[in-house]
Amino acid sequence: MIVTKSKHEIEIMREAGKVVAGCHAALADFIKPGITTLEIDNFVENFITKYEMEPAQKGYNGYPFAACTSVNDVICHGFPSDYRLKDGDIITVDMVALHKGLHADSAWSYAIGDISEEAKHLMAVTHKALFIGIEQAVVDNQISDIGHAIQTYVESEGLAVVREYIGHGIGRQMHEKPEVLHYGPPHKGPRIRKGMTFTIEPMVNTGTYQTKLENDGWTVRTADGGLSIQYEHTLAITDNGPDILTQL
Repeated sequence: MIVTKSKHEIEIMREAGKVVAGCHAALADFIKPGITTLEIDNFVENFITKYEMEPAQKGYNGYPFAACTSVNDVICHGFPSDYRLKDGDIITVDMVALHKGLHADSAWSYAIGDISEEAKHLMAVTHKALFIGIEQAVVDNQISDIGHAIQTYVESEGLAVVREYIGHGIGRQMHEKPEVLHYGPPHKGPRIRKGMTFTIEPMVNTGTYQTKLENDGWTVRTADGGLSIQYEHTLAITDNGPDILTQL
């Protein structure tokens, strides 16, 4: 069942979303060559808790960190570690804040120093793909219209959309209905209705869309070692179009 949210609930989610967005904006100055991904995780946890919110990923299904830090060929759920970022790396940082019983979820990506033209292209296309998907998140469209628009654009740029990891409804639970695929045919799935809240979070690879799971049970890499990046926002659906809750 898809649970729609009241105006009051959406405003609470917006409060959480502003903290998440504020943390991402602060990370843009913090992340640089020599920083470890564990230092990024500590930064995220301290930032969110400073606003008396909870980093909701920590402890979720046993996940031990406040953020996911996915570097280079890591698609998602990368474990923070002692790895020091170096010039040419790309990283996605994904975080969720829990505030008054409601969640907001967003992933941003960052270039470390001077990155390759391939990496620049990947980041630009993925960021644009997110907003192409958001444009389809309007009342009376169907959920699959989002993924179809994303896949069509991404593949036109010579890149591949990950299949296994998708967007999702969000609210009282971190993961709710509907499932939001980033690929597939149009005009399928539930109608988009006012009050729905969900994430759009395309993960895009330079090579194959196929993935492999590491032995830690969380870290997901590209099957061919190619680069991957992700951008994500949490949205609320209004009569006037999608309202992005995770932006400043």
